[in-house]
Amino acid sequence: MTHTLPAFSAQDALVAIMVTVSISDESIRTSELVAIERQVNHMPIFANYDMDAVREVAETVYKLMEEDDGLDTLFAMVRDALPERLWETAYALACDVAAADGSLRQEELRLLEEVRHELDIDRLHAAAIEWGARARHLTL
Repeated sequence: MTHTLPAFSAQDALVAIMVTVSISDESIRTSELVAIERQVNHMPIFANYDMDAVREVAETVYKLMEEDDGLDTLFAMVRDALPERLWETAYALACDVAAADGSLRQEELRLLEEVRHELDIDRLHAAAIEWGARARHLTL
């Protein structure tokens, strides 16, 4: 890395995972941004979190993704900031952002697989989380 990055808070780490999923297919969709904003504004885990911090975390994620080892660095930062008991929460948020636009692209699926691996999400738990995200984002 050619620059020093700020350490993440636990809430920053959750936002970073959501932003990373959103940019994984190199196309940030409005529905994904709305999903991130909705999560930050309404989930108890983000109580007292400054919405302006989302922009700063997103900039950090963008910088990391420009680096060869940026994704590895991101996961290390997330694991350092996030208590293990919240790793499934991070995966659930990632799945919600991925499902927000109604379709999962190959890049998003690969990233979700990487998140499962990096955060040691049990396959059965992952399937339940994925099913819930799918159910929440179905349309008529």
